[in-house]
Amino acid sequence: MSGITISSVNEIVESIMNDYDGDKTIDYVNNLDKPHKAEVTLIVDKLLNIVYPGYFRDKTYKVYNSRTNLAALVEDIIYRLNHQVRLALPYGEDYSDYGDHELEEIAEGIVTDFFKRLPTVRNKVETDLEAAYAGDPAAGSKEEIILAYPGLMASTVNRLAHELYLLKVPLIPRLMTEYAHTVTGIDIHPGARIGEYFFIDHGTGIVIGESTVIGDHVKIYQGVTLGAVSTRGGHKLKDLKRHPTIESNVTIYSGASILGGETVIGEGSVIGGNVFITKSVPAHTTVSVKNQELIFKNAGTRTIGKQDIEQDESWYYVI
Repeated sequence: MSGITISSVNEIVESIMNDYDGDKTIDYVNNLDKPHKAEVTLIVDKLLNIVYPGYFRDKTYKVYNSRTNLAALVEDIIYRLNHQVRLALPYGEDYSDYGDHELEEIAEGIVTDFFKRLPTVRNKVETDLEAAYAGDPAAGSKEEIILAYPGLMASTVNRLAHELYLLKVPLIPRLMTEYAHTVTGIDIHPGARIGEYFFIDHGTGIVIGESTVIGDHVKIYQGVTLGAVSTRGGHKLKDLKRHPTIESNVTIYSGASILGGETVIGEGSVIGGNVFITKSVPAHTTVSVKNQELIFKNAGTRTIGKQDIEQDESWYYVI
């Protein structure tokens, strides 16, 4: 078998370039007029330096020049974020008719407003840290939570992205939260409205949809889905409330699915593991799966015993 030659490489390249001449959306090859994922990722990492000074900042930073380093960091992020926002704006319906100069000015105004909101974001992140430390006996320290807990990482990035979402920036907020999703396994849409003292415990596999509303002091375990009942309407469902509302002081255990824009989980409720909910739950209600049956079989598949998991029926709110 003959080896790869320059001629065969050229043939392959020519074949792919000819395929690019089709009418597919994925054929668009100009990468200079759209946001860059790697650059947005870098911006997120730099923003974490601001949110958590001393934890994620560059190792060359010193205490005595922290103000100077912060000024340089802010200037760097402003420059990078302004450029990415400028590239993203034409992808939003609100900005489709603006010229280049107008888009530059809009981008500068958005980035300025975003930075003014950072103290508010940091205040909310502090409450999330407090909730994590208070709610997890396995946490050795708050520093451990900041450096190691994926839930805090995901919620922090979401809070940053949510501010850009509120400022009607296309693409960028989703790129930010998808970066956090890749790193943590936690998928929170930047449109989700999340109150203070939000605690994600473990977190892997959590999905929180765009129009979800979450109150204060809510705790969510791994594998929880706060989603839509159906997306069969496709893009026609845009701007409708498709995802549930979780009121304050609610705990949702692992594997629970709560679906639908009209579904409200009342204040102080506890949602047990693996339940499937599409209707509202009154305040101060515990929802659980009733009378789970375990079946034991040996290697030959012969049933050797059963065990019913009995619980007090007063625990249940039957859906």
